[in-house]
Amino acid sequence: MSDEHRPAGDRKPRVAVVFGGRSGEHAISCVTAGSVLAAIDRSRYDVVPIGIATDGRWVLESADTDRLRIESADRLPHVDGDRAAISLSRDVHGTDLVVSEPAQPPRTLGEVDVVFPLLHGPWGEDGTIQGMFEMAGVRYVGAGVLASAVSMDKAFMKVVLAAAGLPVMPSVTITERAWRTDPEGCRARIEALGFPLFAKPARAGSSLGISKIHDASEVASAIHEARQHDPKVLIEVAAVGAREVECGVLQAFDGPPETSVPAEIRIGGDHEFYDFAAKYLPEEHTELDVPADLDAESTARMQELAARAFEAVDCEGLARVDFFVMPDGDLVINEINTMPGFTPTSMFPRMWAATGLDYPSLVDRLIRLALARGTGLR
Repeated sequence: MSDEHRPAGDRKPRVAVVFGGRSGEHAISCVTAGSVLAAIDRSRYDVVPIGIATDGRWVLESADTDRLRIESADRLPHVDGDRAAISLSRDVHGTDLVVSEPAQPPRTLGEVDVVFPLLHGPWGEDGTIQGMFEMAGVRYVGAGVLASAVSMDKAFMKVVLAAAGLPVMPSVTITERAWRTDPEGCRARIEALGFPLFAKPARAGSSLGISKIHDASEVASAIHEARQHDPKVLIEVAAVGAREVECGVLQAFDGPPETSVPAEIRIGGDHEFYDFAAKYLPEEHTELDVPADLDAESTARMQELAARAFEAVDCEGLARVDFFVMPDGDLVINEINTMPGFTPTSMFPRMWAATGLDYPSLVDRLIRLALARGTGLR
């Protein structure tokens, strides 16, 4: 860390780990936070866990990582919204963490040097909280406002990637207004893509709300399911027979972005696609091949496309770029995720470990990258 960004005095940099949030991915954010909290080097950083409850309350959370694990599908972790409230307070000297409890005067935990926002989905991964950090003048891990917003919205992500000459699957976007006022026109656009298709919430993750559409009779129910998570729905051509392979990207301190070895997801059981259960529940039989069984040419091509996608959306910090490897060997970008999970089963840390950067070193690098950059226009 340069002297310019070193905290005043001899104290360690203070890292606020923010997790939970208002989106449907609240529980996954908690699991991610548990893993990161366990990995941060406390000899180098002063760590403050901050939870955002599902109703939006910010609280000073417990550092007990055991309570942030998924035990089963009906016992998911969550932020305790009844804990002491916490807020960011900005003045001319910096941004402080202030704790408020009933019948007690507010107390200050001190200046926050960097925020590690481990939030997935809307109100966390979509540029909203990044904008708040920019306004508060506090450094944070990961992509800025624009890259977060574009990458979260799959419809706009495809527009940006296609404009950069990157391969994406054909799709149509169905807005709430279009579905309400012209359902037959929407159906005609959807059916023109051909079947099978996938319906996805445009701005959700963790495979929430995704359905496979086998024929026209399933269109309405699939759109209904997706709209439980987002009124804007993406209908996309299914990548029939494709392999699902991912590649990690990290911002360099100086120079072009770096890429990890790719890794492949092989879905077991009765799952037609990589849904929530296949991703996160321990009893499922999804297998992850790290590294993926790809020839050298395909690996190099995927790493090149991943780095180009990272730069196309003006990303910072980290990203995971998901690909379809088509039966003929062509590569198509499925999506770019600007805050990939750090759960025990997550691909992103496993890919970097296989590339030579272990989990604690990966977390440390992300914090140092954030400390080394300013806020505002850059």
